[in-house]
Amino acid sequence: MKKSNIAIILIIVIIIIGFWLFNRFGDDFNLPSGRETTTETIVISNGQVIGTADELGQTSDDNSDYEPTGTIQDDNPAQPKNPIAVNDDLTNIQTKEIMITDGVKHSIPLDKIVGGGPPKDGIPSIDNPKFTTVSEASDEFADEDPGIAVSLNGIDRFYPFQILVWHEIVNDTFDDQRVLVTYCPLCLSGIVFDPVVNGQRVEFGTSGKLWNSNLVMYDRKTDSLWSQILGEAVVGELTGTQLKILESDQMRFGEWKRLNPNGQVLSKDTGATRFYGRDPYGDYYTSPGVFFNVDNRDDRLPEKAFVLGIVIGEEAKAYLPEAVKKVGTLEDKFAGKTIIAEYKSDIDTVQLFEKRSDGTRERINPFPNFWFSWVAVHPDTELYK
Repeated sequence: MKKSNIAIILIIVIIIIGFWLFNRFGDDFNLPSGRETTTETIVISNGQVIGTADELGQTSDDNSDYEPTGTIQDDNPAQPKNPIAVNDDLTNIQTKEIMITDGVKHSIPLDKIVGGGPPKDGIPSIDNPKFTTVSEASDEFADEDPGIAVSLNGIDRFYPFQILVWHEIVNDTFDDQRVLVTYCPLCLSGIVFDPVVNGQRVEFGTSGKLWNSNLVMYDRKTDSLWSQILGEAVVGELTGTQLKILESDQMRFGEWKRLNPNGQVLSKDTGATRFYGRDPYGDYYTSPGVFFNVDNRDDRLPEKAFVLGIVIGEEAKAYLPEAVKKVGTLEDKFAGKTIIAEYKSDIDTVQLFEKRSDGTRERINPFPNFWFSWVAVHPDTELYK
């Protein structure tokens, strides 16, 4: 047996042992196990929690069609009943009921959050990323290698999955603007966020925990826990706060480099020793079954079909890229909006847009992920297939 194969087997064994030990003995975030749980309604404006409904005179009936950040916002958001209590500049008002257990705020059941194996920061985020040229990267990555493409502030970057699978989070900067690049290999979800926490852009790390088999992150300012697939804080001080999704595409390196010959590619010089090029998950992506429990299942698609999900208000919809590719361009009516799904042959990727009343289009940044992951948190989702 080759030494590299032996090393991979040892890593898997260590992960299994770590998972058992961590679930038996460890909890880096001291999640409460008490039964004293109450509820309260919080008020959110543009993704930021601005207070409780009692403080602001808001009721649950005031919910606007505001959706989790990174999708589409309502053109006519509802406003608080008490306009004096809230700054007049606040828009896209949303109310949300959360729970409080032993003084800890949370929006999902605490017993549904499970240890994924490694402890807090056991999967190390890349906090000082280095980049190589396209020419240099072409010697290390094949054209078929997938990853996340991001273009921001005149900078084009590619983050190969064969690196992200070992780190899951990159705390990057584009011309001094902090950007949060995330990847959950269990859900094939690569999502890029604007990491604004209490008005400041901060670093995030891996918590070592999962919810519905999806990455749970934490911010390094308040230690609140965040669901990647919701883009939202689900436990802690910032519960209910939402992150804005930034524009990105999941594509192959070959297509990306043809369009960005002067772009930058994440370097394997990460400061950590990992078997880049070897995927610890093996054939997980194409074989049936998931490693961890999920709340809901739906047989409208195979569980590991790749979809692009969006949310408008309380309505969710998933688009199957393979189906969009067959028609080229699709115009769809959903939640009072006109959605354009368009196959881009030059990058072999589907992109989503909202068509405005004046005919212009605005890019929608969806949640790309496996079907099982999407339907686990949006059981009533619509589907285009």
